Amino acid sequence: MTVTRAWLALLLLSAASTGLAASGAHGAVFVVLVLSLAGAKAHVILSRYLGLSAAPPIRAGFDLALGVVLVLFAVLAIAA
Repeated sequence: MTVTRAWLALLLLSAASTGLAASGAHGAVFVVLVLSLAGAKAHVILSRYLGLSAAPPIRAGFDLALGVVLVLFAVLAIAA
C-alpha cells in the first residue's frame, strides 16, 4: 500500500466514523462499529506509517494485541 492509498483509506475510515457519530446511534452495536473503524485505522497507521509492513511477524503481534484490546472493549460495552 502506498502512502497515498493509506492516506485515502484513513480519510474514508474517518469519514465513516464521522458519519456514524452524526447518525445519533448509540448502544452496544454503535460501540462495536466505532471500535471496528478504530482498529482498521490503527492497522493502516501501524502498517504503513510506522513501517511494520516490512516486519510481518511484528505487525502480526501488534494486530493480535490490538484485536484483543478491541474485543475486550466490545465485550465490556455489550455487558454494560
